[in-house]
Amino acid sequence: MKVFHDPRQRDHAPVRELHNGEWTPFAEVPERLDAIVAAIGAGELPDDRGMDPILAVHNPGYLAFLQTAHDDWLAAGRTGDAIGYSFPVVRRRPLALKRVDARIGAYAMDASSPIAAGTWQSAYWGAQAALAATHAVLGGDRSAFALCRPPGHHCGRDYLGGYCFLNNAAIAARAAEAAGHRVAILDVDYHHGNGTQDLFYEDGGVLFASIHADPRTDYPFFWGHADERGAGEGEGATLNLPLPRGTGWADYAPALGTALRAIADFGATILVVSYGADTFAGDPISQFRIETADYTAMGAAIAGLGLLTAIVMEGGYAVDALGANVAAFLEGFA
Repeated sequence: MKVFHDPRQRDHAPVRELHNGEWTPFAEVPERLDAIVAAIGAGELPDDRGMDPILAVHNPGYLAFLQTAHDDWLAAGRTGDAIGYSFPVVRRRPLALKRVDARIGAYAMDASSPIAAGTWQSAYWGAQAALAATHAVLGGDRSAFALCRPPGHHCGRDYLGGYCFLNNAAIAARAAEAAGHRVAILDVDYHHGNGTQDLFYEDGGVLFASIHADPRTDYPFFWGHADERGAGEGEGATLNLPLPRGTGWADYAPALGTALRAIADFGATILVVSYGADTFAGDPISQFRIETADYTAMGAAIAGLGLLTAIVMEGGYAVDALGANVAAFLEGFA
């Protein structure tokens, strides 16, 4: 299986985040990338396909904000990472906001996703890795893996959050759709991919299926409940399968089977997998009980669909085990 990543994805390196009511060291560290590369190899550098595929998903104003946010933070006399503290619950009207704090709040859903000096560059090349994997599959490979960092599934058209700045899975899906495919997205990260759901909630042409921790107890709280099934033309094209804390493979596997049947029934011709290894039993911020060997079974089950598949990396914060968990998943898929 081809692997794509760019070393510039290490450049995003915030120092701290606001988590569970206190400042903690930032969990989505560059060493995550190093651990995966050490286990599966560096792969290939992605081509630069420019901004157009990203603009197919994200708001132009949001993208312009991301590119200058940290410079604007420093220009305002601040130091360190840019982070918001005022978030509008309801955006009543468009405003020409000048102060950087206001603009961060307008484009963010939480205070756990600081913008550092290298954030835009890392996010941009993560998106290019996702596009490279997608085009490899469109070009004849059965599957390909995009080692995306930072992850992407929590950010929507015009907001960041959950360590995510560009929605790599959505960018991949739109590229596949533009090539004439019927697309399904399967999200197996511990946390619900709220940004991906938002982007396709009223779109009946793309199926979004997610298996994740119950949002009544876990981030992102406000999305991912079982009764969210899409709206308008997208009604029925969203499938949420929330599971309780402590879920192990024996209870996870039936939920995965339900998601895979939905994908088959949808008639997808290409699959985008948001793969997060934070379902691992040893993950420091998550509460499932999946073991390394279980990822091999997970990968094999998904491969059983027989679809062209682009796999994009999402979460996974047990750095010492991350490489082995990714390798096990890819081995099972192969």
